[in-house]
Amino acid sequence: MESLSILIMNWRDIRNPAAGGAEVFTHEVAKRWASWGHEVTIFTSRFDRAPAEETLEGVRVVRDGNRITVYSRAKRAYLERFRNGTDVVVDEINTRPFFAPRYVDGGTAVCALIYQLAREYWFYETPFPVSVIGRYWLENRWLSVYKDVPTATVSPSTQADLLHLGFRDVTIIPVGLSVSPLRNLPEKDPDPTLIYVGRLKRTKLPDHALRAFAHIKQQLPRARLWVVGDGYLREKLERNAPPDVAFVGRVPEEVKLELMRRSHILLYPAIREGWGLAVLEASALGTVAVGYDVPGLRDSIVNGVTGKLVTFGDYRALASEALRLLREPEELERLARGALEHSRKFNWDQTAAVLLAKLKTMAE
Repeated sequence: MESLSILIMNWRDIRNPAAGGAEVFTHEVAKRWASWGHEVTIFTSRFDRAPAEETLEGVRVVRDGNRITVYSRAKRAYLERFRNGTDVVVDEINTRPFFAPRYVDGGTAVCALIYQLAREYWFYETPFPVSVIGRYWLENRWLSVYKDVPTATVSPSTQADLLHLGFRDVTIIPVGLSVSPLRNLPEKDPDPTLIYVGRLKRTKLPDHALRAFAHIKQQLPRARLWVVGDGYLREKLERNAPPDVAFVGRVPEEVKLELMRRSHILLYPAIREGWGLAVLEASALGTVAVGYDVPGLRDSIVNGVTGKLVTFGDYRALASEALRLLREPEELERLARGALEHSRKFNWDQTAAVLLAKLKTMAE
Protein backbone atom coordinates (compact mmCIF):
# COMPACT_ATOMS: atom_id res chain seq x y z
CA MET A 1 0.00 0.00 0.00
CA GLU A 2 1.76 3.13 -1.21
CA SER A 3 -0.68 5.88 -0.23
CA LEU A 4 -3.02 6.10 2.76
CA SER A 5 -6.21 8.00 3.40
CA ILE A 6 -5.89 9.09 7.04
CA LEU A 7 -8.62 10.67 9.15
CA ILE A 8 -7.50 12.25 12.43
CA MET A 9 -10.10 13.07 15.07
CA ASN A 10 -8.93 15.66 17.58
CA TRP A 11 -10.86 18.16 19.69
CA ARG A 12 -8.66 21.07 18.53
CA ASP A 13 -6.50 21.95 15.57
CA ILE A 14 -3.34 24.03 15.34
CA ARG A 15 -5.24 27.26 14.67
CA ASN A 16 -7.47 26.95 17.73
CA PRO A 17 -6.55 29.65 20.29
CA ALA A 18 -6.43 26.92 22.97
CA ALA A 19 -4.11 24.65 20.96
CA GLY A 20 -1.26 23.08 22.91
CA GLY A 21 1.55 20.60 22.46
CA ALA A 22 -0.75 17.79 21.29
CA GLU A 23 -2.02 19.99 18.47
CA VAL A 24 1.53 20.92 17.44
CA PHE A 25 2.40 17.22 17.32
CA THR A 26 -0.71 16.41 15.26
CA HIS A 27 -0.17 19.19 12.73
CA GLU A 28 3.54 18.54 12.29
CA VAL A 29 3.06 14.86 11.47
CA ALA A 30 -0.07 15.46 9.38
CA LYS A 31 1.52 18.07 7.12
CA ARG A 32 4.46 15.76 6.49
CA TRP A 33 2.20 12.86 5.60
CA ALA A 34 0.38 15.12 3.15
CA SER A 35 3.67 16.24 1.58
CA TRP A 36 4.63 12.57 1.20
CA GLY A 37 1.55 11.93 -0.93
CA HIS A 38 -1.00 10.74 1.61
CA GLU A 39 -4.52 12.10 1.94
CA VAL A 40 -4.87 13.58 5.42
CA THR A 41 -7.98 15.05 7.04
CA ILE A 42 -8.33 16.40 10.56
CA PHE A 43 -11.87 16.51 11.98
CA THR A 44 -12.03 18.95 14.86
CA SER A 45 -14.17 21.53 16.68
CA ARG A 46 -15.01 25.04 15.55
CA PHE A 47 -13.98 28.29 17.21
CA ASP A 48 -14.80 31.94 16.63
CA ARG A 49 -14.46 32.98 12.98
CA ALA A 50 -13.00 29.62 12.02
CA PRO A 51 -14.04 28.36 8.56
CA ALA A 52 -15.92 25.07 8.44
CA GLU A 53 -13.27 23.71 6.09
CA GLU A 54 -9.83 24.81 4.96
CA THR A 55 -6.51 23.36 3.88
CA LEU A 56 -3.48 24.01 6.06
CA GLU A 57 -0.12 23.03 4.56
CA GLY A 58 -1.72 20.26 2.54
CA VAL A 59 -3.91 18.98 5.38
CA ARG A 60 -7.68 19.21 5.01
CA VAL A 61 -9.22 20.55 8.23
CA VAL A 62 -12.95 19.98 8.77
CA ARG A 63 -14.56 21.73 11.75
CA ASP A 64 -17.93 21.06 13.34
CA GLY A 65 -19.32 21.31 16.85
CA ASN A 66 -17.73 22.73 19.98
CA ARG A 67 -15.44 21.16 22.56
CA ILE A 68 -18.40 19.10 23.87
CA THR A 69 -20.34 18.24 20.72
CA VAL A 70 -17.31 17.59 18.47
CA TYR A 71 -17.36 13.93 19.56
CA SER A 72 -20.88 13.21 18.34
CA ARG A 73 -20.30 15.32 15.22
CA ALA A 74 -17.21 13.28 14.44
CA LYS A 75 -19.18 10.05 14.55
CA ARG A 76 -21.85 11.48 12.26
CA ALA A 77 -19.26 12.89 9.87
CA TYR A 78 -17.47 9.55 9.66
CA LEU A 79 -20.67 7.62 8.93
CA GLU A 80 -21.91 10.17 6.38
CA ARG A 81 -18.72 11.44 4.74
CA PHE A 82 -15.61 9.43 5.54
CA ARG A 83 -16.81 5.84 5.89
CA ASN A 84 -15.83 4.85 2.40
CA GLY A 85 -12.23 5.27 1.34
CA THR A 86 -10.58 5.91 4.71
CA ASP A 87 -7.74 3.51 5.49
CA VAL A 88 -6.95 4.56 9.05
CA VAL A 89 -8.72 6.62 11.70
CA VAL A 90 -6.47 8.20 14.34
CA ASP A 91 -8.59 8.65 17.46
CA GLU A 92 -6.74 11.31 19.46
CA ILE A 93 -7.67 11.15 23.12
CA ASN A 94 -7.44 14.32 25.20
CA THR A 95 -9.24 13.12 28.35
CA ARG A 96 -12.43 12.21 26.46
CA PRO A 97 -12.13 9.78 23.50
CA PHE A 98 -14.01 9.82 20.21
CA PHE A 99 -14.88 6.10 20.66
CA ALA A 100 -14.03 5.41 17.03
CA PRO A 101 -13.64 1.64 17.66
CA ARG A 102 -17.38 1.45 18.31
CA TYR A 103 -18.44 2.66 14.86
CA VAL A 104 -15.48 2.51 12.47
CA ASP A 105 -15.92 -0.60 10.33
CA GLY A 106 -15.47 -1.98 6.84
CA GLY A 107 -11.83 -2.89 7.31
CA THR A 108 -10.76 0.61 8.35
CA ALA A 109 -8.10 0.47 11.06
CA VAL A 110 -8.22 2.54 14.25
CA CYS A 111 -5.15 3.84 16.06
CA ALA A 112 -5.47 5.59 19.42
CA LEU A 113 -3.12 8.54 19.92
CA ILE A 114 -2.80 9.46 23.59
CA TYR A 115 -0.44 12.32 24.36
CA GLN A 116 -1.04 12.07 28.11
CA LEU A 117 -3.63 10.92 30.62
CA ALA A 118 -5.73 13.37 32.61
CA ARG A 119 -5.41 11.74 36.06
CA GLU A 120 -4.62 14.65 38.41
CA TYR A 121 -6.07 17.15 35.92
CA TRP A 122 -9.53 16.27 37.16
CA PHE A 123 -8.81 17.74 40.59
CA TYR A 124 -7.39 20.98 39.19
CA GLU A 125 -9.83 21.71 36.37
CA THR A 126 -13.20 20.24 37.41
CA PRO A 127 -15.35 20.76 40.53
CA PHE A 128 -16.23 18.15 43.12
CA PRO A 129 -17.76 15.56 42.71
CA VAL A 130 -16.97 15.50 38.98
CA SER A 131 -13.27 15.48 39.84
CA VAL A 132 -13.51 12.30 41.89
CA ILE A 133 -15.84 10.57 39.42
CA GLY A 134 -13.59 11.52 36.52
CA ARG A 135 -10.33 10.50 38.14
CA TYR A 136 -11.37 7.19 39.66
CA TRP A 137 -14.15 5.95 37.38
CA LEU A 138 -14.90 7.89 34.20
CA GLU A 139 -11.44 8.11 32.64
CA ASN A 140 -10.70 4.46 33.38
CA ARG A 141 -14.07 3.44 31.91
CA TRP A 142 -13.45 5.47 28.74
CA LEU A 143 -9.96 4.10 28.25
CA SER A 144 -11.06 0.48 28.79
CA VAL A 145 -12.60 0.60 25.28
CA TYR A 146 -9.07 0.93 23.84
CA LYS A 147 -7.17 -1.82 25.65
CA ASP A 148 -6.98 -3.94 22.48
CA VAL A 149 -6.61 -0.99 20.09
CA PRO A 150 -3.10 -0.27 18.73
CA THR A 151 -2.01 2.85 20.57
CA ALA A 152 0.67 5.50 20.11
CA THR A 153 2.04 7.84 22.75
CA VAL A 154 5.04 10.15 23.12
CA SER A 155 6.73 9.24 26.38
CA PRO A 156 7.72 6.25 28.51
CA SER A 157 5.69 7.81 31.34
CA THR A 158 2.42 7.65 29.43
CA GLN A 159 3.28 4.24 28.02
CA ALA A 160 3.73 2.94 31.57
CA ASP A 161 0.39 4.47 32.63
CA LEU A 162 -1.38 2.77 29.72
CA LEU A 163 0.24 -0.61 30.24
CA HIS A 164 -0.76 -0.43 33.90
CA LEU A 165 -4.37 0.08 32.72
CA GLY A 166 -4.19 -3.08 30.65
CA PHE A 167 -3.32 -1.72 27.20
CA ARG A 168 -1.64 -4.41 25.12
CA ASP A 169 -0.05 -2.55 22.20
CA VAL A 170 1.52 0.83 23.04
CA THR A 171 4.22 2.29 20.80
CA ILE A 172 6.32 5.29 21.81
CA ILE A 173 6.55 7.84 18.99
CA PRO A 174 9.45 10.25 19.57
CA VAL A 175 8.44 13.90 19.55
CA GLY A 176 9.88 16.36 17.08
CA LEU A 177 11.41 19.80 17.19
CA SER A 178 10.24 22.82 15.24
CA VAL A 179 13.35 24.94 15.80
CA SER A 180 16.82 24.13 14.50
CA PRO A 181 19.27 23.61 17.36
CA LEU A 182 21.92 26.31 17.56
CA ARG A 183 25.46 25.39 16.53
CA ASN A 184 26.93 26.88 19.70
CA LEU A 185 25.69 28.20 23.02
CA PRO A 186 24.26 31.69 22.59
CA GLU A 187 25.09 34.77 24.59
CA LYS A 188 22.55 35.20 27.39
CA ASP A 189 21.16 38.37 28.95
CA PRO A 190 23.59 40.06 31.34
CA ASP A 191 21.07 39.88 34.19
CA PRO A 192 19.87 36.53 35.65
CA THR A 193 16.88 35.85 33.42
CA LEU A 194 14.28 33.12 33.82
CA ILE A 195 11.32 32.25 31.64
CA TYR A 196 8.02 30.42 32.02
CA VAL A 197 6.31 29.20 28.84
CA GLY A 198 2.83 27.68 28.93
CA ARG A 199 -0.84 28.28 29.37
CA LEU A 200 -1.82 30.15 32.49
CA LYS A 201 -4.13 27.51 33.94
CA ARG A 202 -4.18 25.55 37.19
CA THR A 203 -2.68 22.33 35.86
CA LYS A 204 0.41 24.17 34.58
CA LEU A 205 1.09 25.66 38.05
CA PRO A 206 2.28 29.08 36.83
CA ASP A 207 1.80 30.37 40.38
CA HIS A 208 4.59 28.01 41.47
CA ALA A 209 6.90 29.65 38.94
CA LEU A 210 6.06 33.06 40.43
CA ARG A 211 6.57 31.82 43.99
CA ALA A 212 9.90 30.28 43.04
CA PHE A 213 10.96 33.51 41.36
CA ALA A 214 10.05 35.51 44.46
CA HIS A 215 12.57 33.42 46.42
CA ILE A 216 15.19 33.87 43.72
CA LYS A 217 14.57 37.61 43.63
CA GLN A 218 15.33 37.90 47.33
CA GLN A 219 18.81 36.45 46.71
CA LEU A 220 19.46 37.95 43.28
CA PRO A 221 17.90 41.44 43.15
CA ARG A 222 18.73 41.86 39.44
CA ALA A 223 16.85 38.70 38.44
CA ARG A 224 13.81 38.90 36.18
CA LEU A 225 11.16 36.53 34.88
CA TRP A 226 9.37 36.49 31.55
CA VAL A 227 5.96 34.80 31.51
CA VAL A 228 5.01 33.69 27.99
CA GLY A 229 1.46 32.46 27.49
CA ASP A 230 -2.10 33.35 28.35
CA GLY A 231 -5.05 31.86 30.18
CA TYR A 232 -7.78 32.38 32.75
CA LEU A 233 -5.29 32.82 35.62
CA ARG A 234 -3.44 35.73 34.05
CA GLU A 235 -5.25 38.58 35.82
CA LYS A 236 -4.84 36.96 39.24
CA LEU A 237 -1.19 36.14 38.59
CA GLU A 238 -0.43 39.68 37.50
CA ARG A 239 -1.98 41.06 40.69
CA ASN A 240 0.18 38.83 42.89
CA ALA A 241 3.41 38.83 40.92
CA PRO A 242 6.67 39.96 42.56
CA PRO A 243 8.69 42.79 40.98
CA ASP A 244 10.43 42.32 37.63
CA VAL A 245 7.95 39.79 36.25
CA ALA A 246 6.90 40.64 32.70
CA PHE A 247 3.73 39.03 31.33
CA VAL A 248 4.17 39.06 27.56
CA GLY A 249 1.10 36.93 26.72
CA ARG A 250 0.82 34.85 23.57
CA VAL A 251 3.46 36.11 21.21
CA PRO A 252 4.57 35.13 17.69
CA GLU A 253 6.72 32.03 17.60
CA GLU A 254 9.87 33.94 16.68
CA VAL A 255 9.42 36.26 19.68
CA LYS A 256 8.93 33.31 22.05
CA LEU A 257 12.05 31.60 20.74
CA GLU A 258 14.11 34.78 21.05
CA LEU A 259 13.04 35.20 24.68
CA MET A 260 13.94 31.55 25.30
CA ARG A 261 17.35 32.04 23.69
CA ARG A 262 18.15 35.01 25.90
CA SER A 263 17.03 33.28 29.12
CA HIS A 264 19.31 31.32 31.39
CA ILE A 265 16.69 28.97 32.84
CA LEU A 266 13.23 27.71 31.89
CA LEU A 267 11.07 27.18 34.98
CA TYR A 268 8.67 24.30 34.35
CA PRO A 269 6.27 23.43 37.17
CA ALA A 270 3.31 21.24 36.13
CA ILE A 271 1.25 18.38 37.53
CA ARG A 272 2.03 16.19 34.47
CA GLU A 273 2.81 16.57 30.77
CA GLY A 274 2.62 14.46 27.67
CA TRP A 275 6.20 15.49 27.04
CA GLY A 276 6.76 19.24 27.40
CA LEU A 277 7.70 20.59 23.97
CA ALA A 278 8.87 23.87 25.52
CA VAL A 279 11.64 21.94 27.27
CA LEU A 280 12.96 20.64 23.96
CA GLU A 281 12.69 24.07 22.32
CA ALA A 282 14.61 25.61 25.22
CA SER A 283 17.26 22.89 24.94
CA ALA A 284 17.74 23.68 21.25
CA LEU A 285 18.46 27.27 22.25
CA GLY A 286 20.92 26.41 25.00
CA THR A 287 18.50 27.12 27.84
CA VAL A 288 18.42 24.80 30.85
CA ALA A 289 15.08 23.58 32.24
CA VAL A 290 14.33 23.15 35.93
CA GLY A 291 11.03 21.36 36.47
CA TYR A 292 9.00 19.06 38.64
CA ASP A 293 9.66 15.32 38.60
CA VAL A 294 6.31 14.32 37.06
CA PRO A 295 5.21 12.16 34.10
CA GLY A 296 6.35 13.69 30.84
CA LEU A 297 8.85 16.12 32.32
CA ARG A 298 10.95 13.27 33.68
CA ASP A 299 11.21 12.17 30.04
CA SER A 300 11.93 15.54 28.42
CA ILE A 301 14.32 16.76 31.15
CA VAL A 302 17.26 14.39 31.51
CA ASN A 303 18.06 15.04 35.14
CA GLY A 304 21.65 16.18 35.61
CA VAL A 305 22.31 16.14 31.87
CA THR A 306 19.98 18.68 30.22
CA GLY A 307 18.39 20.21 33.32
CA LYS A 308 17.25 19.44 36.83
CA LEU A 309 14.18 17.79 38.32
CA VAL A 310 12.89 18.55 41.80
CA THR A 311 10.13 17.10 43.96
CA PHE A 312 6.64 17.79 42.67
CA GLY A 313 4.93 20.75 44.33
CA ASP A 314 8.05 22.04 46.10
CA TYR A 315 8.43 25.49 44.57
CA ARG A 316 11.13 26.29 47.13
CA ALA A 317 13.19 23.42 45.71
CA LEU A 318 12.47 24.78 42.22
CA ALA A 319 13.84 28.14 43.36
CA SER A 320 16.80 26.61 45.19
CA GLU A 321 17.94 24.57 42.18
CA ALA A 322 17.57 27.49 39.78
CA LEU A 323 19.40 29.76 42.21
CA ARG A 324 22.24 27.27 42.58
CA LEU A 325 22.70 27.09 38.82
CA LEU A 326 22.65 30.86 38.43
CA ARG A 327 25.38 31.07 41.05
CA GLU A 328 27.43 28.29 39.44
CA PRO A 329 27.93 29.39 35.82
CA GLU A 330 30.19 26.45 34.98
CA GLU A 331 27.50 23.95 36.02
CA LEU A 332 24.84 25.94 34.19
CA GLU A 333 26.99 25.92 31.05
CA ARG A 334 27.59 22.17 31.36
CA LEU A 335 23.84 21.50 31.45
CA ALA A 336 23.21 23.99 28.63
CA ARG A 337 25.70 22.12 26.44
CA GLY A 338 24.07 18.83 27.37
CA ALA A 339 20.64 20.24 26.52
CA LEU A 340 21.80 21.58 23.17
CA GLU A 341 23.42 18.28 22.22
CA HIS A 342 20.37 16.28 23.35
CA SER A 343 18.03 18.40 21.24
CA ARG A 344 19.82 17.32 18.06
CA LYS A 345 18.27 13.85 18.41
CA PHE A 346 14.75 15.11 17.65
CA ASN A 347 13.03 16.12 14.42
CA TRP A 348 9.49 15.99 13.09
CA ASP A 349 10.44 13.99 9.98
CA GLN A 350 11.46 11.12 12.25
CA THR A 351 8.27 11.49 14.30
CA ALA A 352 6.04 11.41 11.23
CA ALA A 353 7.89 8.46 9.71
CA VAL A 354 7.69 6.29 12.85
CA LEU A 355 3.97 6.89 13.35
CA LEU A 356 3.24 6.45 9.64
CA ALA A 357 5.00 3.08 9.70
CA LYS A 358 2.68 1.96 12.50
CA LEU A 359 -0.40 3.13 10.57
CA LYS A 360 0.74 1.36 7.39
CA THR A 361 1.20 -1.89 9.27
CA MET A 362 -2.31 -1.58 10.68
CA ALA A 363 -3.85 -0.79 7.29
CA GLU A 364 -2.30 -3.75 5.48
